[in-house]
Amino acid sequence: MEEDAELEALRQRRLAELKAQSGGNQANFQEQHEKQRELEERRKFILEQILDSEARERLSRVSLVKPEKARQVEDMLISAAQSGRLGGKVSEEKLKSLLNEIAEKQTKTKITYTRRGLEDDD
Repeated sequence: MEEDAELEALRQRRLAELKAQSGGNQANFQEQHEKQRELEERRKFILEQILDSEARERLSRVSLVKPEKARQVEDMLISAAQSGRLGGKVSEEKLKSLLNEIAEKQTKTKITYTRRGLEDDD
């Protein structure tokens, strides 16, 4: 009987520990999610400050089709704004040139097949 009571006490303590850990993990997850949301809001605010309305619209359309490319352009714009390399708001034409620069930098992979010794017996 005493062993059953001890075993039950151990189970209860372990269950309490597991609940505390899972609650801590969930709080940590919520904290990370909140930080990520805050960073995204800060990003949007900076982009609103440095892009004119046409450029913002174009960037949002690009992000629908190619989110990684839009993110890359956003990073370039934000770093340029923080270092003071931007002189005023970025127009749609300037955004187009940035998009073209990125497209030129990205090389396309070309695969060529060399067929050797394929002869028909006909």
